[in-house]
Amino acid sequence: MALRTEPFVLNIGPQHPSSHGLFRLEVTLDGEVVTGLELVLGYLHRGIEKLAEGRTYIQNIPLTDRLDYLASMTNNFAYVLAVEKLAGIEVPERTEYLRVIMAELMRISSHLSFIGFLLNELGAYFTPLFYMFREREKILDLFEMVCGQRLTYNYMRIGGVSQDIPEEFLPAVKRFVAEMPRLVDEYEQLLSGNEILLARTKGVGILPRDKAINASASGPVLRASGVKWDIRKVDPYSVYDRFDFEVPVGSVGDVYDRYWVRVSEMRQSVRILEQALKQLPKGEVWTKVPGLLRPLRGEVYGHIEGPKGELGFYLVSDNSIAPYRFHIRPPALLNLTALKDMVVGWKLADAIVIFGSLDTVLGEVDR
Repeated sequence: MALRTEPFVLNIGPQHPSSHGLFRLEVTLDGEVVTGLELVLGYLHRGIEKLAEGRTYIQNIPLTDRLDYLASMTNNFAYVLAVEKLAGIEVPERTEYLRVIMAELMRISSHLSFIGFLLNELGAYFTPLFYMFREREKILDLFEMVCGQRLTYNYMRIGGVSQDIPEEFLPAVKRFVAEMPRLVDEYEQLLSGNEILLARTKGVGILPRDKAINASASGPVLRASGVKWDIRKVDPYSVYDRFDFEVPVGSVGDVYDRYWVRVSEMRQSVRILEQALKQLPKGEVWTKVPGLLRPLRGEVYGHIEGPKGELGFYLVSDNSIAPYRFHIRPPALLNLTALKDMVVGWKLADAIVIFGSLDTVLGEVDR
């Protein structure tokens, strides 16, 4: 006689009303096997889009820091690019290179956090996380040199950046770039062939290519499923078309591929940084922009390849000092919509790892 079990619903989270990044999963289980999944969002909703419609274009820059707060530089980058496109503002060439340097450092920092926390969720406790944070601290030190902050940077400006880099920045970033390839090799030696990591990630949480496309997934999640789509290549912005780099692509779309793509992307970010540092021109870092900017009536969509995928801003101007409409296209939210397809059929312990492989930051999901 076959053993019959009664499905039950398990709530995972939220942990505490005073903590940040809250998220709840309603998981339907048959024993330990996931048979259904519902996402419960909204615990962190702060109404950033509506707040932005009551503030000037310049005042909105700090709001973007609070989206993916592990990648604040790229949030700033995407927003100021959209405003500059809307207002027809040209920025100095040196600014373009500085923005790319900051964006690629931010990408490495974000991926280091992802790898450390993923291994933490796999049961590796804190050792891999401390390895990753060793290098992440160096990046935060670099950001602190240029803007005085270590989390919410508010460095990008409409028409440029807040200030030029200090003289100690270039020697420090060149040392970091020279060290990083050896350190990524070290991570791969420690992790990529680890039998526990392979057992818990290979073939687990597969997101097929067609479902990834239909879910509008982007970034490492999409590329892990075999889709070679990177906005830096397919719709180049800033000066990305001047750099030689590859787009890493997975073949299976499982948790391991999502890990491997990010490791490979760190190597490519180092390649971009090496070229950007060599090509960095002298000159101004700021185009004079009115404090109360009034773009002509119109609408625009500006997007970049953020660490988690396509981050876009849709802005509508009515020729006033504040955007009439301000809408964010957050990569983490759209990547999350595919979670059910990846989790159903796997055990509860696998569901945590699969969720971790999406690298979700709730600041840009709830907004």
